[in-house]
Amino acid sequence: MTDHGTLSQEEMAAIVGGYHTNPFATLGPQQHENGVVVRTFQPHAQGVFLIIDQKSLSMQKIHDDGLYEIILEDQAEKPVYRLDLLHFDGESQIVEDPYRFLPTIDKRDQLWYDKNGAHLATIDGVSGVRFAVWAPNAERVSVVGTFNDWDGRRHIMRKHFDTGMWDIFLPHVGIGALYKFEIKTAYKGYMVNKTDPSGFFAEMRPKNASIVWDINQYQWEDQAWMTQRKEVDKFNTPLSIYEVHLGSWRRKGEQNEWLTYRDLAEQLVPYAKEMGFTHIELLPVSEHPFDGSWGYQVTGYFAPTSRFGTPDDFKYFVDQCHQNGLGVILDWVPAHFPKDEFGLGFFDGTYLYEHADPRQGEHPDWGTKIFNYGRPEVKKFLIDNALFWLDKYHIDGLRVDAVASMLYLDFSREPGQWVPNRYGGRENIEAIEFLRDFNRAVHNLFPGVYTFAEESTAWPGVTRDPDEEGGLGFDIKWNMGWMNDTLRYMSTDSIFRSYHQGTLTFSLLYAFSEKFVLPFSHDEVVHLKRSMVDKMPGDAWQKYANLRALFAYQFAHPGRKLNFMGNEIAQWSEWQEGVSLDWHLLEHGPHHAGMQTLFKDLNETYRHTKPLYIADDSWNGFSWIDFRDALHSVLVFMRLDPETGDHVIVAANFTPEARIGYRIGVSRDSGYQEFLNTDHPRYGGSGVLNEGILTPSGVAWHDQPYSIELSLPPLAVIYLKPA
Repeated sequence: MTDHGTLSQEEMAAIVGGYHTNPFATLGPQQHENGVVVRTFQPHAQGVFLIIDQKSLSMQKIHDDGLYEIILEDQAEKPVYRLDLLHFDGESQIVEDPYRFLPTIDKRDQLWYDKNGAHLATIDGVSGVRFAVWAPNAERVSVVGTFNDWDGRRHIMRKHFDTGMWDIFLPHVGIGALYKFEIKTAYKGYMVNKTDPSGFFAEMRPKNASIVWDINQYQWEDQAWMTQRKEVDKFNTPLSIYEVHLGSWRRKGEQNEWLTYRDLAEQLVPYAKEMGFTHIELLPVSEHPFDGSWGYQVTGYFAPTSRFGTPDDFKYFVDQCHQNGLGVILDWVPAHFPKDEFGLGFFDGTYLYEHADPRQGEHPDWGTKIFNYGRPEVKKFLIDNALFWLDKYHIDGLRVDAVASMLYLDFSREPGQWVPNRYGGRENIEAIEFLRDFNRAVHNLFPGVYTFAEESTAWPGVTRDPDEEGGLGFDIKWNMGWMNDTLRYMSTDSIFRSYHQGTLTFSLLYAFSEKFVLPFSHDEVVHLKRSMVDKMPGDAWQKYANLRALFAYQFAHPGRKLNFMGNEIAQWSEWQEGVSLDWHLLEHGPHHAGMQTLFKDLNETYRHTKPLYIADDSWNGFSWIDFRDALHSVLVFMRLDPETGDHVIVAANFTPEARIGYRIGVSRDSGYQEFLNTDHPRYGGSGVLNEGILTPSGVAWHDQPYSIELSLPPLAVIYLKPA
């Protein structure tokens, strides 16, 4: 055994064994009765020299496993030095000693992602990376990676006992280095390597190491977009969202490869622009290990998935969207996280991010963990993660997934499987406060950014101000009731629709109780629910006609619009995340290309027809003309601009029988003209059109002083405007 120098056998054993809990008190420069003693642990070196004041001093090996020290007599202050490592192959390497640097955590850092994770830094003129992680109950945390042969003994971090943070500065580590945190816990000797919860980039699955990245190096060119975004009245502007799963919108090559972020910038962006959408909504891009989760089981909350490129590549995609007039919305998943060992679960040997009690901490349906929203650090982790995407990636909106599962303690649970709140109720009080604080933070710091709630119940006040009683503070709620009722009606054979008129009109009883978006999302075209066109009844022609009518009805109904990719080409097969959309359908017959043309025209009409969007959240923007003609399955209503009186009449015939000479009431005696008809041959329709000017007569009808006669085409919706 080598002379143990100034350390005890026990302390040396702790260093070389990798279980020393405070290595910064032992390694590096330490005060000594004769001056300063410098110690370093270099298990892969044959010898170590200390370089100081242009001198090279041999360090004493005090443990056979590679622990070295040297006493600098009469040294009053901790010195600046470097280490010269002599390797067993005869090569030498001059390195900096991480243990000579002061703590790197700045108490002034307010945002989680500024303090935690891996950040490029220069300290005392030395470039490297400062690592920090929150693990308050760990016995030891080390950074392991390609730079230290994944040896957890070599770079044990410094613990800050007041915050539970650990940090270390590793000189000469740079962009592209792979790393994890090796955590020694107090739980039955449990040791685990964890992906960085705040890592900005990660390896491609099935690997899961974090990757050092400069999150600030990209040069944005979307200043004009970011400036005007703050000035738009987001509640009185058209919002037509194209929901996209990046891995299956389109594939390339014989190997069925993904498009990269830059490929998507060159293909998806001009397509969405040409189609007239205002925003692209992406299924979660945060890093996730399992393709089949579609991104909804996140392990890298601060990392865009490496499946399609680097963080800078994703920024380029967003930048190109903005430069082409398209906003970007992300699906964000604060409701749950997966159980993968390298992820957030049981992070430091305790239930740190999640609840310990499975009645509170596990989703029975999804096999995932539930965040502990009552823990301040967890709440900050999530809210600052939301701000991170808005800050570093210029995202324009966040759609919060599975809000209902957060609000109700008994969500998808039987009696006895859940824990009531402190008042004995089923409401998750901590989650409610989290959602309010999330919305406050987003809207205070990023005016112009949308927040959306996918909330599938009748929870009141979802879009009410969070400082008002009961308000959650979201901008817009997904109108799941409208979606379910409308699809139920449209999937009913037209012969029986007269018995179900109320199913279609029921939505107007609550259409203005919240600010809504009308979603036909990915959830409606998977898991044997069939594609949108295949949900429709009748023969092939009727299916297409029904679908055209459905989309025109959606665009006319109060509420913003959302459609999943493939809806616009009447894709026949259900969505599959592993293959491309069936773009070849556009080459077969008039119906698929016609549906695409209709979508383009609907978006164009919607964006440039103010009555269709200006008062989406008020009866001031909507008026029934007739909802009583259930016998013929006809609906007629107006969309209005309350400031100017400008209006659009919408008439829908949900039977396959054309109705010629159908009379509807109008409020004025001047003419109307048809400007959209889903039965037009350009869309694949039969061509029952209203050409020319429709002149009103003095016959009062539908409680209106005038009326017009028109042709209602089969299974179609028409839009009329004053001539």
